[in-house]
Amino acid sequence: MTLADRLRSALSRGVEPGMILLTGDRDDIDLPPGDTLLPAAVLIAVTDRAEPGVILTQRTETMRKHAGQIAFPGGRIDPGEDIVTAALREAEEEIGLPRDRVTVIGQADTYRTVTGFQVTPVIGVIPPDLVLHPSEAEVANVFEVPLEFLLDSGNHVEASVEWQGHERHYYEIIWNDRRIWGATAAMIVNLRRRLQWA
Repeated sequence: MTLADRLRSALSRGVEPGMILLTGDRDDIDLPPGDTLLPAAVLIAVTDRAEPGVILTQRTETMRKHAGQIAFPGGRIDPGEDIVTAALREAEEEIGLPRDRVTVIGQADTYRTVTGFQVTPVIGVIPPDLVLHPSEAEVANVFEVPLEFLLDSGNHVEASVEWQGHERHYYEIIWNDRRIWGATAAMIVNLRRRLQWA
């Protein structure tokens, strides 16, 4: 069975009874009257190799929001775009990943961020060792983390912090010297719970 087939089969099984998925940074996100969460999409690009990896980025320190944080390539959905098109476009813009090199597997579970976005992850399989060209304005670094490491629940550490008068609970995943946390870590936790990868 190919990696794409394994991922497609795992994604199609659905969530096991009793499995809880993370829905957002906070349950009580305050939006101004008339405002709604902005739709966004990210690409979870899995490398097609014997030991698959996941492509992640580190944002530049000059970004207005989430400077220096680890993230999947992605961003806001433009008018007229669907979720998959947006995820592929953003990955092409941010890291130079040609959209025709991505085998789209499907969509994972949406996640609401405290910054006002409803993010839908799109899972895709890409050839290994593609030469990627990060956008200097947005991406300081592109790197690959083993899928097995990311989906190991033993690496998912729960933490909390006081933020804007609320105690905010979140997950973090430490890989080498990199701290993956917040929405990116939450989407990885959800992916592990949904895929039940083994």
